[in-house]
Amino acid sequence: MNSAIVANLVPSKPKQDPIIMKIRYLALILAPLFSTGAFAAGYTGPGAQSVTTVAAANDAADDTPVVLQGFVTKKINNDDKYEFKDNTGTITVEIDDEDLPPTPFNDKTKVKLTGEVEKHLMSREVDVDIVEIIN
Repeated sequence: MNSAIVANLVPSKPKQDPIIMKIRYLALILAPLFSTGAFAAGYTGPGAQSVTTVAAANDAADDTPVVLQGFVTKKINNDDKYEFKDNTGTITVEIDDEDLPPTPFNDKTKVKLTGEVEKHLMSREVDVDIVEIIN
């Protein structure tokens, strides 16, 4: 048989549009972001324990949820770390720029911080997820 005839008899793989391929790859990459696990927040109903004072946060285990009310007294270095104070003591808190409230505040402004305890070798700090200004 002639090779030209054989080539016509063997089905060739259809070429796919590059745009469709890019869309498929993008969908595969983004799919995990939209899974329910990515939005899981944890239980906050009756029986959920969260720490509410700096003294308790300084003694809490790693990843313990906290809700603290008090004052951010100063920024530590040029990092995202601040000193937070309530009537039981002080603790270092880490607040990312995107978690800061849109309204400016200072060391005289009472705030509510929601986050979790991060236990380090010699210290603890609070990784803050939400900053709310209390009037």
